[in-house]
Amino acid sequence: MRISEFDYDLPGELIAQSPAEPRDSSRLLVLRRASGDIEHRVFRELKDLLGPGDLLVFNDTKVIPARLWARKVPQGGRVELLLLTKREEGVWEALAGGKHLVAGTQLDLIPVSTGDGRRPRQVTAEILQDLGEGRRLLRFSSSSGALLSDFGRVPLPPYIKEPLPDPDRYQTVFARDPGSAAAPTAGLHFTRSLLRDLQSQGVQLAFLTLHVGLDTFRPITEREIEQHKLHSEWVRVSSGVAQSVRETRRQGRKVIAVGTTSVRALETAARTDEGLRDPGNIAAWEGPTSLYITPGFSFRVVDGLITNFHLPRSSLLVMVSAFGGKRQIQQAYRQARDLRYRFYSFGDAMIIL
Repeated sequence: MRISEFDYDLPGELIAQSPAEPRDSSRLLVLRRASGDIEHRVFRELKDLLGPGDLLVFNDTKVIPARLWARKVPQGGRVELLLLTKREEGVWEALAGGKHLVAGTQLDLIPVSTGDGRRPRQVTAEILQDLGEGRRLLRFSSSSGALLSDFGRVPLPPYIKEPLPDPDRYQTVFARDPGSAAAPTAGLHFTRSLLRDLQSQGVQLAFLTLHVGLDTFRPITEREIEQHKLHSEWVRVSSGVAQSVRETRRQGRKVIAVGTTSVRALETAARTDEGLRDPGNIAAWEGPTSLYITPGFSFRVVDGLITNFHLPRSSLLVMVSAFGGKRQIQQAYRQARDLRYRFYSFGDAMIIL
């Protein structure tokens, strides 16, 4: 399929620059897969769409202050780094913006202003390898904790032009496992009170981890979507989560993934040796996943999806189209645009059932 089939026009003023307050006051488009029917709600009404025994599966990854600035030594040219994956202590894979960033290039990091007069010690980095597609392997002279606390900034997406007064607003209320370069944005709509309300009516909650990496920031540039490749991201689906999914399916209730990252994690765990022997089964899994979901994909465990409205020509829009049906997703996006929904990371949400 051509990537041009996953393109659409969006007025710039519909790109949300700040999150809804409170979180669960965002709008919610409901798409029924079987009929194609669409309705419009408020996110806090999610509890009216789910029943006792349904399972919501969240990604509990936590965004790290992964954006760094540095100067080349001795030339002084400015370099922007976005940390993606820690290979070992002090060694990171990163997106690097700047000229002539070859192996052996030395960098001096620029500290974040703390406002307390404290001067962080100097931290340097060396580029070890050019990994292609803007990625570099770097070795830093500091431990990861000090590196992030003194030099890291929250890596907001490039289409968000306004500063975020509270960095925690780019974290979910259930974030607990540091490691992501971007937030799992579908989870940003949940408040603690909404989670309690869902549990009180018998909806089950489960938490897995997928650390969001490079491909959140990388559009599909190939003409045919099948030619696109995803870089791997680290995922952990515990035995407890796998058991909850199996029990939910045994009872005939719905497994609802909160975000595309939860879909990829669950469907990866359903493709272990155990899952392949027993379609619909799922086993614990920890390790990398590069699962790329396109139209025609056979979903083994996910019955519903809560997600935001994604960028055109992105692997996320391709995945959502695979789950909801390309024509139905196109219709939903047209309605959302016409009704002035807010798009992208801080925008409104949709649920596909």
